[in-house]
Amino acid sequence: MTRRKVILAGGAAVAAVGVGGSIAANAFAGETDTADRKSGAESCYRLTSETTEGPYYIDADKLRRDITEDKEGIPMVLRLKVIDAETCKPLRNAAVDIWHCDALGIYSGYESLSTGGGGTPPSGAPSGAPTDQPSGAPTGAPPGGGGGGGHEEPTDDERYLRGTWKTDKHGRVEFRTVFPGWYRGRAVHIHTKVHVDGKWTDAGYEGGHTCHTGQFFFEEAAVIASGKVAPYSTSTTERTTLTEDTIYDQSGTTGGLLKLTYGKGRIAKGVIGSITMAVAPDETHDSTDTQPGASASTAS
Repeated sequence: MTRRKVILAGGAAVAAVGVGGSIAANAFAGETDTADRKSGAESCYRLTSETTEGPYYIDADKLRRDITEDKEGIPMVLRLKVIDAETCKPLRNAAVDIWHCDALGIYSGYESLSTGGGGTPPSGAPSGAPTDQPSGAPTGAPPGGGGGGGHEEPTDDERYLRGTWKTDKHGRVEFRTVFPGWYRGRAVHIHTKVHVDGKWTDAGYEGGHTCHTGQFFFEEAAVIASGKVAPYSTSTTERTTLTEDTIYDQSGTTGGLLKLTYGKGRIAKGVIGSITMAVAPDETHDSTDTQPGASASTAS
């Protein structure tokens, strides 16, 4: 058993506020998700893939659903459901962490270590965004350091695009954020952890254990569409595609592939991402260094 404590920022949980965009604005309206409409047809017998925690996890210190802060990007609502893989029953009051990079591939808490980039290219580099951006594979090896499950200590006090919230009686939890960007060596993704058997107090969430550590992934069409929208379009960082990613196990929803909803040709207005996670609440999965691919040094 491990002890975790979430400190409420400002002494109160942050209620969701508007992030703009007609799609994202309605995403907290409490619609019934697809899994509920399937009348028992949930794929709850296959555990959602465990993945490496990555080097940039910070034991959750922001209890909130809106993790955007002042970061620019395409508005996104992440709608999650957590169920017991054996019984199919929803996990109530589980603590769900999410964290991801910003539109230019930078992680809060690790700005000096992040490998993303954008804006004005360095001297001698081609000007403007690549004409086929963000398609194509990296031309060099991914950067070393911070790969696998190795943890890096934070280098700054920023905490944007990080948050923890509890599941309701239906096992649901929703976050407001922005569509993540990309950085060298990894496909676009969001990190997650699910904690159970702890206690919610006025101070936050304490005790319990981590029953799932995973990542969510994005279909290529949506990533390419996002690359046409500022600030993503200013990125000068080469991109790894979903099929080239060494963490994603290519198993679709089981591997963390999100279902994305957005208007065709209007992704800038907002995106809804949804998925049901089937977990084993009695097991402990803090992290893992086991990856589908051969590269254990890929940035995570």
